[in-house]
Amino acid sequence: MNRRLSFSKDYYAGALMVVIGLSAAYAGVSYDVGSLTSMGAGFFPLAVGSLLAFVGVLIATMAKDLPKPAQDTADAHSRLPDLRGAVCIIAGTLAFILIGKYGGLLPATFAIVFISALGDRTNTLFRAAALSIVMCAIALVVFSWALKLQLAPFAWG
Repeated sequence: MNRRLSFSKDYYAGALMVVIGLSAAYAGVSYDVGSLTSMGAGFFPLAVGSLLAFVGVLIATMAKDLPKPAQDTADAHSRLPDLRGAVCIIAGTLAFILIGKYGGLLPATFAIVFISALGDRTNTLFRAAALSIVMCAIALVVFSWALKLQLAPFAWG
């Protein structure tokens, strides 16, 4: 039996978050950071990058079963990965781009949430539609009314 050590997915995800967060913070420092009352161009990347790195450290340190024996690789390669979630998220994003350009904010929001929700095998069509309708209402309030986003709620053509 192969006894080499492997780490959990949480450990690798946390480490990746630390790397991305530190990279963003490093890039933000090259711009004018400013202060809380007068934020510069580098303030947001520095703040978000630092928070991302901090959360990554928390995730990596709280990873369950940090060192564990590696599983048999022959068994792991015999099963195909479940790609339904990834395909639905990518398809939802592409639908948002296409429908957002020609249909407006609300149809695009409905499409991205509905298609992405179908990536979860426990969701039904009714639950996905209900979630999509709720998210459309939230998007209308937040993006159209509060933020005055330049994407019309409905657009034809």
